[in-house]
Amino acid sequence: MPGETLLNQRYELVAQQGSGGMSVIYKALDRMLGRMVAVKILRPNLTKDPAFLEKFQQEARSVAMMAHPNIVTVHDVGSDGATHYIVMEMIEGNDLKKLIKARDGLPFDKALDYAIQMCAGLGFAHRSQLVHADVKPQNILINREGIVKVTDFGIAQAYTDTMTQTRSEVVWGSPHYFAPEQARGEKPLPASDVYSIGIVMFEMFTGRLPYVASTQRDLALAHIKAEIPRAKDFNADLPEDLSNVIGKVMSKAPNDRYKHADQLGHILQELRERSRHAARQTAVGRTAPPTLQSQQPVRRGTRASSRRAGAYPAPARQAPIPLPRRAAQNIAPAGVANPPAPANSQPFSARGKPLLNPDGTINVEATGGYTGPFAPKRQAAREGADLVTIILVILAFLAVAGLAPLYLLGVFPLL
Repeated sequence: MPGETLLNQRYELVAQQGSGGMSVIYKALDRMLGRMVAVKILRPNLTKDPAFLEKFQQEARSVAMMAHPNIVTVHDVGSDGATHYIVMEMIEGNDLKKLIKARDGLPFDKALDYAIQMCAGLGFAHRSQLVHADVKPQNILINREGIVKVTDFGIAQAYTDTMTQTRSEVVWGSPHYFAPEQARGEKPLPASDVYSIGIVMFEMFTGRLPYVASTQRDLALAHIKAEIPRAKDFNADLPEDLSNVIGKVMSKAPNDRYKHADQLGHILQELRERSRHAARQTAVGRTAPPTLQSQQPVRRGTRASSRRAGAYPAPARQAPIPLPRRAAQNIAPAGVANPPAPANSQPFSARGKPLLNPDGTINVEATGGYTGPFAPKRQAAREGADLVTIILVILAFLAVAGLAPLYLLGVFPLL
């Protein structure tokens, strides 16, 4: 746009960010809100048709009503004289095409994650009765946090619906990703977007396009008639089931693909979970400790013992738990006499009889015939209880004797 730097006294164009067959993109400052935005200005050859402009504005309004984290937000659509534009959120990052070229493909996990996010955004649009019609890596933006943002909704759809006579001048700007029905000039469907996602996935996982040709006509015929290449033939590490899914979405007939992006997204999520589960199982299998079942004792001579014998070493035999010191002093092994107790620790009964014999054995006479390990203590406790009983009886007798005079003094006046 020569000589123009401000649109409608609001959007100050700062720098050109990119260009395509239908538009030129600028980084701009929204003076009213004080934020950076992206302004997409339509090429003059598109704005000459009033029907196209009306359809474009209708599509832009529909896109502006969509709010999804994987779709670039549309803020405004308008015109300044002969210049027609659409204002969108500014995405700091790169488009997917640049990322693929930089590495000749993408790592498996990252490519699968991007594909799932693409399906989420496009699936939301399909549920809103919108078809993108120009899905390609250049229209897939990746911000600095790794979030996919699908952009350029509405323009290709508006052009397809209104400018059938001169379509070849613009549509063939990105023919590598168009579905066979689009190459034949038919109206794109949600399944057409699914086909384009399949081409983008093929390129992400293999680093190359599935169809190449020297002319646009030959490329169109390849999409329509050529045998579908297998992604796994160009990337041997690609899982077979994922390669089959890519082949399915690249089917020639729309009815042979998934009908909308949500269906493809669910399949890809399932494949990712299955891949992660297999990776976790592999990691656990490498470091897994013996199971509780494998540690259980097994009887010799059984089939189970023959299968598990030698699998893990038998658990070490535990040492016996030591008894408390006091109990151990009173218990001797069978057939072995208790050692003599120290002289200063010899217990006596209440009658003055020793509870232990000189050789350390229990004095049966002193304990009343009880020979258990705690006989001395029990005998001492019993004799102590007898002494307490005698004392209590004496106290009771004295109490009764002391009350007798009082009783007599209270009784005689009544006679």
